[in-house]
Amino acid sequence: MTVTVQPRALTDYKTRDFRMLVDGSWVESEGGSTLERVAPGHGVTVSRYQAGTRRDAERAIAAARRAFDDGRWPNMTGAERSNLLLKAADLIAARADELAYLDAIESGKPISQAKAELGGAVDIWRYAAALARDLHGESYNTLGQGTLGVVLREAIGVVSIITPWNFPFLIVSQKLPFALAAGCTTVVKPSELTSGSTLVLGEILLEAGVPAGVVNIVTGTGPEVGSMMATHPGVDMVSFTGSTGVGRLTMANAAQTLKKVSLELGGKNPQIVFPDANLDEFVDAAVFGAYFNAGECCNAGSRLILHRDIADEVTARIAELSKKVKVGDPLDPTTQVGAIITPQHLEKIAGYVSGARESGAGIALGGEALDLGLGQFMAPTILSGVKPDMAVAREEVFGPVLSVLTFETTEEAIRIANSIDYGLSAGVWSRDFDTCLTIGRRVRAGTIWMNTFMDGASELPFGGYKQSGLGRELGRHAVEDYTETKTLNMHIGARTNWWMPR
Repeated sequence: MTVTVQPRALTDYKTRDFRMLVDGSWVESEGGSTLERVAPGHGVTVSRYQAGTRRDAERAIAAARRAFDDGRWPNMTGAERSNLLLKAADLIAARADELAYLDAIESGKPISQAKAELGGAVDIWRYAAALARDLHGESYNTLGQGTLGVVLREAIGVVSIITPWNFPFLIVSQKLPFALAAGCTTVVKPSELTSGSTLVLGEILLEAGVPAGVVNIVTGTGPEVGSMMATHPGVDMVSFTGSTGVGRLTMANAAQTLKKVSLELGGKNPQIVFPDANLDEFVDAAVFGAYFNAGECCNAGSRLILHRDIADEVTARIAELSKKVKVGDPLDPTTQVGAIITPQHLEKIAGYVSGARESGAGIALGGEALDLGLGQFMAPTILSGVKPDMAVAREEVFGPVLSVLTFETTEEAIRIANSIDYGLSAGVWSRDFDTCLTIGRRVRAGTIWMNTFMDGASELPFGGYKQSGLGRELGRHAVEDYTETKTLNMHIGARTNWWMPR
C-alpha cells in the first residue's frame, strides 16, 4: 500500500506573470501570446510566460552577438568575471527558498528536494567562478631556437543553452556559469513547462552586475524558439539537455552551420548487484535511485541487474521499503515522490507498465496511477522478471518504475548492462573491489558508482557514452568546453626565403 500525502488546494495562490530578458530589458513576446503553467501537483495555473517567437529568438541572439563582439564580457579579466559570478551565487543563496518553491510548484518535485538542489546549484556557481580565474593556454619553447609556440584559449562566442523541465534551476546551473566563466555570451531557453526559476535567475544576474546582452532568456516552445537557437548563424555553440530524440534533431539543426554541440541526453542506468554486496545499503540506494524526482531523471537507476542467487530476496526487500515512500503534495516537506510533470507523460509511463505486463513481466509493486484529488501521481512500481529485450528494459520510461533483471556471471551482467543504446551512468555493488573495478572498466558509461548511487560533486565531470550525449559538464574542464584554441606560431630572427637558390 502506497503512503500518500494529500495535496492541499492552493486557494490563495496568485498566478505569477513573467517577461523575457533581452538585451538587459524585460520584454513581452512580439507575438503577444502567453503560455500558462498548470501545477502538476495542484491542478491550478501558477505561472504565465511569454510565448516567444522566432523573431524574439533572433532579437536575443543579436543582443548576445553584440555583447560578445564589442568585448563588454569577453574582454573582462578572469578575476572580474569571477567576482560577478560569486556575487550571483550569493544572490542565488539569498533567494533559494523562492527559487525552490518555483521549481517545486512548476515541476511537481518535492520541496525538500528542490531546496537541496538549490544548495548544489550555489556550489556549482562558486566553483565556476573559481575556474574563470584559472582558464589558461599553453606555451612551447621546445620547437627550436627560432620558434616559440603559444596556444590561447578564447571564448567560443555566443552559446545557445536549452534546458529541460525536470531540474529547472540545477541544469541551467550546470551550463550557464561555465559559459560565462569562459567569456561567452548566451541565449537561454528554459522548458516552457518550468521557466520560472530561470527567469528569476535573470533578475539575479542583472542585480549582480552582468552587462546587458550577456545573458538573454527567451521562453517558448522548441519548434518556435529552440530551432532558431540551434540554426541561427549568429550562434557559435549549442548546449542542450533533454531527450535523445530531440538531441538528435538539435544536432542536425546545428550541423547546418557546423556549430559546436554539447548534448546531455537520456539514460537507462543499471545497478549491478553481486551476492557479497552490503544489501542493507543497496536496498536503500535502489529505492532512492528509482524514485528520486519521481524517476523523471536521466540518471535514474531504473534497471536492477541482480545475481540470481539474491534476486528474489532483494526484490522483496526493495518492495517492502518502497511501500514506505511518501507520494503526494510537492509542497509538503515530508513528501519523497511528487507529481508527474503532465497528464500526457503519466499516460506514457502507464503505457510502459502495461506493455511490460503484456510481454510477461510481473508487477511486484504498484503499477497504477494514484488519484489524490488534485494533480497527477504515479505509484512507485517494481517490475520483476524483465528480459533484456523488453522495451521497459531498453527505453527511458522517465517515471518511478524499476525493472528487475537477473544474471549468473560477471560477463553476463556486463553484456546486459552494455546491450542498450544509452551509456550515461551505472552502479556496481560488491565488497570485492576487483569486481567493482572490472565492472567500472568494462561498462560503457560516463559515471560508474561503486557501492553508492547518484552521488556527485561540482568537481566531477558528468556526461554519457553512446546515445546519452556528447561532451561533459561540471569538473575543471567544463569551462574549456566553451572555448576555442588558437595557435600563435612566432618566428624569432631571420627566416630563410624559400625561393632563393641554395
